[in-house]
Amino acid sequence: MKIYTKTGDTGQTSLISGRRVSKADIRIDSYGTVDELNSWIGLVRDQPVNESRRDLLKEIQDRLFTVGATLATDPNRSDGATGLPKKTPRKAMPDIVETDITLLEQAMDAMDTELPELRLFVLPGGHESVSYAHLARTVCRRAERLVIALNSESPVDPFVIQYLNRLSDYLFVLSRKMTQELGVEEVVWKPRI
Repeated sequence: MKIYTKTGDTGQTSLISGRRVSKADIRIDSYGTVDELNSWIGLVRDQPVNESRRDLLKEIQDRLFTVGATLATDPNRSDGATGLPKKTPRKAMPDIVETDITLLEQAMDAMDTELPELRLFVLPGGHESVSYAHLARTVCRRAERLVIALNSESPVDPFVIQYLNRLSDYLFVLSRKMTQELGVEEVVWKPRI
C-alpha cells in the first residue's frame, strides 16, 4: 500500500465516515493538533528523566490516538435522498472514559505530594527536557481550545474535552517534577511593576 493517495491534492481530506472536508476545517485542525501533541508527548517520553513514567506516557499517547479517532469521526452525514443530516453508524472504536481522566489526576496527586507549593507562575525552561514538557503543555492547551471551538459547531464527547484539560494540567505538574528530579532551578515569574 502506498502512503500517498493523491486524494488530498485539492485541499480536501476524508473523515472516518468517508465524507470529504477541507483540510482547513476546524475538525481537521483539532485532530491534527492532537497528533502534534502526541509527537511532543513521544519526545517527553524519550527523556531519560522520565524512565519511570514511560508506561504512563505511552498510555497517554494511546489515549490521544483515541481522541484523534473520536474527532475524525463525522457525527452526521448527509442523507442523499433528503440532504438532511442523519446519524452515521459508528464503527467499533475506543472511547475516552472517566477512568482515563482519573488516571491523570492520580498521577498529578502523587507528584504534587513531593513538590514544593507553588504561588507564582513558572517560566518554562531550566533544562531541555523540561522545555519539551512545557511545549507539549502549550500544544495541549491549543488542542483543547480548538476542540472547544469545534464543540460549539458540532457536539464533541465531553470526556474528550475533560481529558485534554486534565492532560495539560498533568504536563504542567510533570514539568515541575522533572525540574525537581533533574536538580535544576524552577524559575518563577516576578512581574516588573
